[in-house]
Amino acid sequence: MITISLRPVGRYWGTISFASTLYLCPILDLLLAEIPAKLQAELRLGLQEALVNAAKHGNNLDPSKTVVVRFSLIDNQYWWIISDQGSGFTPSSCSDEESTDYLPPDEAESGRGLCLLHQIFDQVQWNRKGTELRLCKQMENRRGLSLRR
Repeated sequence: MITISLRPVGRYWGTISFASTLYLCPILDLLLAEIPAKLQAELRLGLQEALVNAAKHGNNLDPSKTVVVRFSLIDNQYWWIISDQGSGFTPSSCSDEESTDYLPPDEAESGRGLCLLHQIFDQVQWNRKGTELRLCKQMENRRGLSLRR
């Protein structure tokens, strides 16, 4: 079941919550409905990775546990806050120089997913417990440049 409350307007936050599942197409469609078309593919990939992590790794695909996504547009920044009901984890940093080639396939995939989030989003932050992820994408400033000095 998917629960939705309010589209974000101004500084208000919309919320989507759903039982842990990997069937994410309708959820991603809702989260990306107001995103400019040129950014949709990239952000879809990043949000899918974050939602899979919450449902699969956080909630162990337990259908009695929910994933909650709050989202908003604040001052030319799109924000998504994704929470799960798992026991949490300690996120590691990711740099362009790090490689996961030496890891077994399952662990390498997880490592690449976290690095992918850092490549797509301008801000990637976890709470101390590791059960909430905050993602931000800065939008281009649509104002024209002033020629006045």
